[in-house]
Amino acid sequence: MEIKDLIHFLPNVEIFAELNNDELKSIANICKIHNYKTDEYLFEENNSRKSLFILLSGRVDLVKKTPFGTEKVLRIFDAGEFMSEGALMDDYPHSTSGKVAENCEVAIITKSDFDLYFKENYASALKILSSISRLISRRMSVATSQMVGLQAQYISGRTRTEHDLLGDREVPYEFYYGVQTLRGLENFNITGIALNHYPNLIKALAQVKLAAAKANHKLGLLEDTVFGAIAHACDEIINGKYHVHFVVDMIQGGAGTSTNMNANEVIANRALEIMGYKKGEYKYCHPNNHVNMSQSTNDVYPTAIKLGIIYENQQLLLVLKDLIDSFYSKAKEFAHVIKMGRTQLQDAVPMTLGQEFEAYAVTLEEEILRLQENAKLFYEINMGGTAIGTGINADPMYSEYCTQFMCEVTDMPFVLASNLVEATQDTGAFVIYSSAVKRLAVKLSKICNDLRLLSSGPRTGLSEINLPPMQPGSSIMPGKVNPVIPEVVNQIAFKVIGNDLTVTLAAEAGQLQLNVMEPVITQSILESIEMLKNGMTTLKYRCIDGISANEKHCRNMVMNSIGLVTALNPIIGYEASTQVAKRALEENRGVYELVLEMNLMTKEELEEALKPENMIKPIEMKRKY
Repeated sequence: MEIKDLIHFLPNVEIFAELNNDELKSIANICKIHNYKTDEYLFEENNSRKSLFILLSGRVDLVKKTPFGTEKVLRIFDAGEFMSEGALMDDYPHSTSGKVAENCEVAIITKSDFDLYFKENYASALKILSSISRLISRRMSVATSQMVGLQAQYISGRTRTEHDLLGDREVPYEFYYGVQTLRGLENFNITGIALNHYPNLIKALAQVKLAAAKANHKLGLLEDTVFGAIAHACDEIINGKYHVHFVVDMIQGGAGTSTNMNANEVIANRALEIMGYKKGEYKYCHPNNHVNMSQSTNDVYPTAIKLGIIYENQQLLLVLKDLIDSFYSKAKEFAHVIKMGRTQLQDAVPMTLGQEFEAYAVTLEEEILRLQENAKLFYEINMGGTAIGTGINADPMYSEYCTQFMCEVTDMPFVLASNLVEATQDTGAFVIYSSAVKRLAVKLSKICNDLRLLSSGPRTGLSEINLPPMQPGSSIMPGKVNPVIPEVVNQIAFKVIGNDLTVTLAAEAGQLQLNVMEPVITQSILESIEMLKNGMTTLKYRCIDGISANEKHCRNMVMNSIGLVTALNPIIGYEASTQVAKRALEENRGVYELVLEMNLMTKEELEEALKPENMIKPIEMKRKY
């Protein structure tokens, strides 16, 4: 971009909005233009801040490393936005990284260049720093409100007046939500977990609203300018912007109306800005008349929930597959480690530690198909059913068009329910999916029970494996290290099982043409998925990947086990095997020496029969007939 083009571009950037033309020219002259390619970094976490970055084209992801070395996308930046503005004020380390998502052109102002600019252009530099300070203050107010609760939402001195059925209210001017969201905040301070805790749900809401707007536009019900602004606002929310303004508690009365209105108001107010109006000037773009056109909470909310859960399920499966890979890796590593299998906590027959871990991988692998199949039920939606499924206030073609645009917007095979009255009141898909999530939790908990048993000891338990030590295990017993990671996964499973019961009861509580309990169904399923994702990630990296085998101890227990006689049963017969087992128990002696003493087998025959490879799989029997 040339300097002359940059001068025209900069007024669209928030921190330069107050500069006059001469000031814009002077700031443009200290900008350095640089091109970045996809996957390059503008700046990296923990490095000192040195420059302000203004995105001229392309896209940049704001990412943060997780404790496990992966990167989580926190926000997406598009052209006209800026990053690392605090660099003009101090050199504190970056808490996040700016990673290029699409090839981009960036204008860069370094701290050293701005310091020189400040000396020569004091007034304009002060305007820029003032804008940055207001921005930081705004961000801090949002962060504070999320930490300390509802009261912190009302710290802005500037407000706008909005009204609804119950009267007028003052809404903080800078917030994109409106009066109905404000009432939702006041009424439902329940869990402390707001909608913005689940970005996929917000993305889903925006995609539903976008599909609805496209359908209304195609029908000629939404004029071009308003449609374009709504679509632009929805795209921004889909890309991660304005999520902090989705503030209503996850659990709420009203069958999700507060959630739907939170989305309507944020989209409407952002659309108003895009069209050049002020927030709250709803005569130009109204939350109900335009954003919610042809819709009801009763078709928007369940459709958005279904889409949000589909996204969450995709992420859950990725985490699950990573954990399965870890179990398969351990199965391969422990393939040669002979050990004693157990039934009812009693010695059974020999196996390998690798077989034990492979069984864990296989049982979890089964859940991939279960979750995939059950999530497919969410592709059936009821858009256009409006209040109870009769389609009142919607065009006859709206349902079909909206469903088509849902497919287009999400790239998913959504279908319109055959009976919208039935679909509006039915929550069966949530019950079935929740049960699949519970089944995964139950299996994980059983595996963790096994890990705790197998690592028990270290001197007086099974002690066949060693779990990586994570933290001291006692405030009174020196040297004690507990299996804290399997323990926390057990507790996650208990919560998931409880959430599944909540979903079941909430689904049963539906009455007539609507189930008003969908908010707690949503919160329960999303909480279960999130806890399982976090739990499985923790289990993989902080437990499974670091497990080691006590190989010698495992083998000694096999050779000393009375259960070893089971491997000899086909050779010496059940009666003789029983006598050997009885004497071994009574005399505290080994099976090996007793078989030789009783002349039941030769040493060569016994050695052959007790080879590990002959004890852990079927072997060809001698034919007698």
